[in-house]
Amino acid sequence: MSPETSPAQPALLALHDIGKDYAAPVLDGVSLSLQAGEVLALTGENGAGKSTLSKIVCGLTLPSRGFMQLGGEAFTPASRRAAEAQGVRMVMQELGLVPTLSVAENLLLDRLPQTAGWLKRAPLHEAARAQLAKIGMAHIDPATPVSRLGIGQQQMVEIARNLQDDTRVLILDEPTAMLTPRETEHLFEQIERLKSRGVGIVYVSHRLEELQRIADRVAVLRDGRLVDVRPMAGLRESELVERMVGRAVHEHDGRPRRARGPLAMQVRGIGRAQAVRDVDLDLHAGEIFGIAGLVGSGRTELVRLLFGADRADRGTIALHWPGARSPAAADGRWRSPIEAIHAGIGLVTEDRKSQGLLMTQSIRVNATLSDLGAVARGGWLRFAKEHAIARRLVQTLGIRSRSEEQVVATLSGGNQQKVVFARWLHRECKVLLLDEPTRGVDVGARADLYAELDRMTDAGRALLMVSSDLRELMAMCDRIGVMHAGRLVAVFERGAWDQQSLLAAAFGDAGSSSSSSSSPQDLATA
Repeated sequence: MSPETSPAQPALLALHDIGKDYAAPVLDGVSLSLQAGEVLALTGENGAGKSTLSKIVCGLTLPSRGFMQLGGEAFTPASRRAAEAQGVRMVMQELGLVPTLSVAENLLLDRLPQTAGWLKRAPLHEAARAQLAKIGMAHIDPATPVSRLGIGQQQMVEIARNLQDDTRVLILDEPTAMLTPRETEHLFEQIERLKSRGVGIVYVSHRLEELQRIADRVAVLRDGRLVDVRPMAGLRESELVERMVGRAVHEHDGRPRRARGPLAMQVRGIGRAQAVRDVDLDLHAGEIFGIAGLVGSGRTELVRLLFGADRADRGTIALHWPGARSPAAADGRWRSPIEAIHAGIGLVTEDRKSQGLLMTQSIRVNATLSDLGAVARGGWLRFAKEHAIARRLVQTLGIRSRSEEQVVATLSGGNQQKVVFARWLHRECKVLLLDEPTRGVDVGARADLYAELDRMTDAGRALLMVSSDLRELMAMCDRIGVMHAGRLVAVFERGAWDQQSLLAAAFGDAGSSSSSSSSPQDLATA
């Protein structure tokens, strides 16, 4: 796509030579146009400038240079509210809901029906139900506090809040990262309705299969510059990946099975109420053991028990490498994450922003946080050593940053995830638990993380990886265990699994016809 538009079809939104500088330029000379009734995919590696460009359009960030037009008129929003007043709205990755308020109050927060200062509940709930029905959530009680909803349902409420009748341009930033396939289908249906109304949609995503399905054209950013714009039809995924990262990215499909090392962790009968029910698991050095299953099957809950983040109420955990310290408690279970960390276990959490990182602190602080004893003497931090360790980790993992002093919140999602990995490289844990380790990570950073997982297993570490992406598990793992209703119902060896059998186990019915017809993404179905 060219930034120029034909006189017969003026652009709904036009960006001209947009640039943004912080300590260094993050956007440089970006010119784009969006037509009414079009879905424009905006993609690129983490840190390419996608979110910054989106925030400029929706008034959250002012450009350093360039100008914009909306419907042929100058468009200079100084705030998000100013952009929304002109019909430009954005659904961001970070949820902006107020958890203590109800679904209805969140949906209509800026236009609550009231009389003499008193909230009118009946019209509020009626309007909220109409908004929820648009995205297939008519079953949700609008009086429900948002805090009681699952993360995927909260994301759908965030989307519904922005589906207003006056919307002209809608920016969706990784909208399906936390959605089930069913919720994703409802979103795609709504996107088609918006297109038919002439709404222009900018769809930011790393999920290339989604872009190929719904986008009319695709714009690729790399290092803050626009490197390609073209129709989506006929574009091969491999071509798009190469444009995004500037090189060919090779998948891990077809890898040989690793030589299994000695037993590292032995789990027997571990459980917590009905969430995890009597799981037996052997994890060996030098292998990646995958955990598949539906959302709610107990995958994350199992990982939390193995790390001590939740206290198991039955079962035992034993570590078997030389000098290993199994749980000190007489019941053979961790009393806290601190005990697990000291024993040599690390965890890459599902939500890096709220559970994995200190977002306002530097790379240096986050990367060395897992073992302060290595950078301290006599109770005092040795900053020179801390800097040296952090600098080495940044280089080892290829973390794209100005320096190890850059605040983690200013990094792209993929680089934030690398910082989480850096923490456990610094600690040199023997067992690393990975809960959705590549969620929200672009294809380039994902390849880097996969390479790091290979290096870890080559060094004799034992990895347990939970993922909703069955293709990822099949590409990376030596064995895959499948959870259903809190139980580990099957374990498959590399070379002895296929997609149908894995899905059948996840659904709990090997004879189910839905299992044989489901796609890998259906493992995320609620």
